[in-house]
Amino acid sequence: MVTESVVRTAVARALASGALQPIATQTEVIEGFVVRAASTIAAKAAAPQRADPLGDYEPDLFVGDVGSAHYALLNKYPVVSNHLLIVTRRLAAQEELLDAGDFRALAALMAELDWLAFYNAGRDAGASQARKHLQLAPAAMPLEPLITRGALPFRHGYAPLAGLDDMYRVYGELIAQSPAAPYNLLATRRWMLVVPRRQERYETISVNALGFAGSLFVRNSTELEAVRRAGPVNVLRAVTLE
Repeated sequence: MVTESVVRTAVARALASGALQPIATQTEVIEGFVVRAASTIAAKAAAPQRADPLGDYEPDLFVGDVGSAHYALLNKYPVVSNHLLIVTRRLAAQEELLDAGDFRALAALMAELDWLAFYNAGRDAGASQARKHLQLAPAAMPLEPLITRGALPFRHGYAPLAGLDDMYRVYGELIAQSPAAPYNLLATRRWMLVVPRRQERYETISVNALGFAGSLFVRNSTELEAVRRAGPVNVLRAVTLE
């Protein structure tokens, strides 16, 4: 069972071995959004690239099995602490629809970890890895009040959840209502959100699912200034559908 204690132990081990390399950031709040600007990112840029880093993973990043069809890894280069990847054992593309087994694995983790789950469905939705994986992290959610009121100023689908066992059904309904496009999924124990995507980037800034929780990541001061100039909401509008 993957509990918060198990995650903390895995993080300590991976930090000690050097397998885990958090990206140091400076945080600024812009119009209510948490914007993290990288102060160290050189290690990620210089690292040799594995063909399938989520399948051929570094052993010290392994957290635990999640049923027979999934396992949890630490994100090697986290911006948020305790960032987990929920990886599908079979080789499946990140663009695939999530299935009942994916949601069983997610529910098993969320029963222990009351965190934010998210899925970047393909490159145009901000995915950086090709193998199918969900993510789970204790992330900030400054946009949660707007999400739960259905007040986001771009196309999206929202639904409350009756429980973790309700996730797959609600996901199917939200996907059926969405245009055929890349999308981001966000879910807590209380609600689910699907956001169709038009493109991955605003200028040079990659936006993934965490952007729709109110958390953006920029790589340098130039990108930070671009967020200040446009405003975070307009960054999100630029990569979504009207």
